[in-house]
Amino acid sequence: LEDIYRLPFKRIPTNRPSQRRFLPDRYFPTQQEKWLAVTERVRELNQSGRPILIGTRSVADSEKLSELFRAENIEHELLNARQNATEAEIIALAGQPFRVTIATNMAGRGTDIEIAEAALQEGGLHVIATEFHEAARIDRQLFGRAARQGDPGSCEVYASLEDSLVKQHAGWLSRLIISHLGHANPQFVGKFILRRLQKKVERAHSNVRASLLESDEQLENLLAFSGTKQ
Repeated sequence: LEDIYRLPFKRIPTNRPSQRRFLPDRYFPTQQEKWLAVTERVRELNQSGRPILIGTRSVADSEKLSELFRAENIEHELLNARQNATEAEIIALAGQPFRVTIATNMAGRGTDIEIAEAALQEGGLHVIATEFHEAARIDRQLFGRAARQGDPGSCEVYASLEDSLVKQHAGWLSRLIISHLGHANPQFVGKFILRRLQKKVERAHSNVRASLLESDEQLENLLAFSGTKQ
């Protein structure tokens, strides 16, 4: 905001101290291994009665994970662009004990998930992100569904070396490292590649915004009839 738009800003503290716990990222060589690990993680957490929210990047991924859950007899709700009529009801129940909800990023945005008292006693809502996005801001929006208003909650990332971020933005060196070391040490390679890729893409997007703003200002001044824009 300051560098690009020359706007002052002020950080506003949270209403109550945050109790959100960030668990270590987990990386896998393939998407299939990632989906199987997410399934096992949900089964493990669900036994304690904690509500779980799994965020996916696309409708296709949400439906793929839903099919896997059905095959493993994991009761869940699917929330993506195809449940408009029941979206409010699904969100209203997402904080109940033993509730498992799969959602895309756009689904249910702008609404709070109210956590039942019994679920709070078990640790609150647990959020699982199933890949990194091009902007860490979107990841933080998903994590922010847990541990709101001082409630307990936790979040973690399950990512693979076949995710969209790698396919779309990894250069030849990244692909070389992944192909040679990915299966041998996915945790090391994932941490080394994916986090850096995300920052690289964010920097590129920031440069584009700055360039567009500069072009707009130059064009406005060029076309002005009464001198330079004030």
